[in-house]
Amino acid sequence: MIEYRIETDTAGMRLDKHLRKRLPTVPVSHLFKMIRTKKVRVNGKRAQPEQLLAEGDVLTIRGDEQTLRGEDRPKVDRPPPPVDPSRLVILREDDWLMAVDKPSGMAVHTGSGITGGTLVDYVRAYLGPKAVRNDFTASPAHRLDRETSGVILVAKRRPAMVHFTEVFTHGLSKKRYLTLVKGKMTKESGVIDLPLSEHQQTAESKARRGVNMQDALTRWKVVKQSGDAALLSCAIETGRTHQIRRHLAAIGHPVLGDKKYGDFAYNRDVQARWGLKRLFLHAERIEFPHPDGSGKVAVEAALPPELRDVLKRAALLP
Repeated sequence: MIEYRIETDTAGMRLDKHLRKRLPTVPVSHLFKMIRTKKVRVNGKRAQPEQLLAEGDVLTIRGDEQTLRGEDRPKVDRPPPPVDPSRLVILREDDWLMAVDKPSGMAVHTGSGITGGTLVDYVRAYLGPKAVRNDFTASPAHRLDRETSGVILVAKRRPAMVHFTEVFTHGLSKKRYLTLVKGKMTKESGVIDLPLSEHQQTAESKARRGVNMQDALTRWKVVKQSGDAALLSCAIETGRTHQIRRHLAAIGHPVLGDKKYGDFAYNRDVQARWGLKRLFLHAERIEFPHPDGSGKVAVEAALPPELRDVLKRAALLP
């Protein structure tokens, strides 16, 4: 049996997520079965997967401790890829968080087909031993597409991650992006209020209840217009996967350099004319309440040189 008390930096975490982190070798399905069959208790009472843990809670997990911790399995060390933490562009850092200027081409997390260092690898290499605080390891608080550049927040403490989860869930942050799109905009500004299908919905879920549509709202404003392309400033009020890219493609103005939702022939044309070799989408600014309660904070990341060069060639530099 395993029994321990919840520390400050773990408080506010969902029970199921905490168990997945604490017992990484136990299959998720088995963890849920353990909760369902009352082998996991909080303060001696039956637990629920979604319940939030509080500081001082006593968590009891029934079972063989060595097996639960995976100590009876041969260990395979998979060291993180070597990275140079000096390459990390840090826009702001304090005891609670880091704001990093992520370059295009760098994935935030590991995943299928991801090679080389991720943002997680760079952050943890930069922080060294300080990356881990109690049982929490510094982690990105939200996501950016691999090919999108710009500001991304990293939580350095569990309470910061809990705070950011609330902030992004309840729309308490303001995010602004710069993007270059195909075509001439007929208005100076507009709103795209178009539900999007859940990007990671499983085939089983689709078969059982159909495609899950999620509310999504994007506000856009023309920064500068040329004959066949427009530089837009976009603000999103929801954080759906590929939201800006999918929304702008839906209204006939796909993001330049977009290999998934874009106009492929036009992308080849602007690469030849303006030298655009990546997705033209940049997370320029984020405003959010600081987790220490001191008030709102705004962090900005300048447009990368390669995108500024494209705007110069296209006569679109504002």
